[in-house]
Amino acid sequence: MSSTAFSLRRPSDTDGYALNQLIERCPPLDTNSVYCNLLQCSHFAATSIAADNSNGELVGFISGYRPPERPDTLFIWQVAVDDSMRGQGLGISMLMALVERTAADGVCWLETTISPGNGASEALFAKAFRQLGVTASTEVVFSRAHHFNGQHDDEVLYRAGPFALPVQLDNQETV
Repeated sequence: MSSTAFSLRRPSDTDGYALNQLIERCPPLDTNSVYCNLLQCSHFAATSIAADNSNGELVGFISGYRPPERPDTLFIWQVAVDDSMRGQGLGISMLMALVERTAADGVCWLETTISPGNGASEALFAKAFRQLGVTASTEVVFSRAHHFNGQHDDEVLYRAGPFALPVQLDNQETV
């Protein structure tokens, strides 16, 4: 498989429409309005990360935030990787760069929710937890029956930490 170059950066409000289009190309991700994506790229830019290919096109994005009652925690909302970039380590590169950036602001816990059977997300976060040297606890936080009226799979919370940087990340220098 050939490798495509990418660059990582903090998102800006001009990324909102491109993010909306990227998420539409990445089922089974839940789509949101362009306005929601504009907010992710502006209000949550400090806890999100964008990836561009060598042509300057948005090919990856992770949206996250710090829950107000747990500022030591980075909650990852969505991870989107364009088909053209899958299998090249873009997801883990974005996630670990975002963890590194937010750790400088006191983040030492990582959380996300994953629907059972989403093997790509399960593998991505298992790799991140290994690199951080932590294990995750899990619990269903939003259930199919009680929260989604039977219309969406359960959402299982993965919570891992505390971690401390610098850590030796795979294929990267010490952070």
